[in-house]
Amino acid sequence: MKKILLIITLALSISAIGQYKETMRTALLIIDIQEFYFAEGKSQLVHPEEASEQASRVLKAFRDKNELVVHIRHASSKDSAIHSNVKPNNDEKVITKNYVNSYRETDLLDYLQQNEITDVVICGMMTHVCVEAAARASADYGFNVTVISDACATRNTAFGADTVLAKDVHY
Repeated sequence: MKKILLIITLALSISAIGQYKETMRTALLIIDIQEFYFAEGKSQLVHPEEASEQASRVLKAFRDKNELVVHIRHASSKDSAIHSNVKPNNDEKVITKNYVNSYRETDLLDYLQQNEITDVVICGMMTHVCVEAAARASADYGFNVTVISDACATRNTAFGADTVLAKDVHY
């Protein structure tokens, strides 16, 4: 009898996982991959090119699967264009934000909920600021969160008289 109950429980669990996977909907959030973080920009990061190239690969994978993509850009008066490596298509949502948190005073949460998103994949710039804020807020709103670390970049940061290298900030 115990074996039968175990088999039934296992079968129901596998069925529930299968149904969950069928209802999972994932969105890619590309955060602040903008010109001002690159060479000649006013806020150059360490290795933004490599991060944007990896983000471009992730973007292509999402487009190939016809999954939802949201481009998020920080409002700025100079060099604020989204970098060409992750340029939005006409049918992709672009959100302009004024704060570190991509959800604050934007329609991001409503847009994700309207599209029945359960999971977000995040990449962008800067790792320890806007990317982290988006990851934390996404988790607070109940989304499953994945950050693609090699599709993110940051800068060296001062801590008192010491400099913390970008790779350490990123870690």
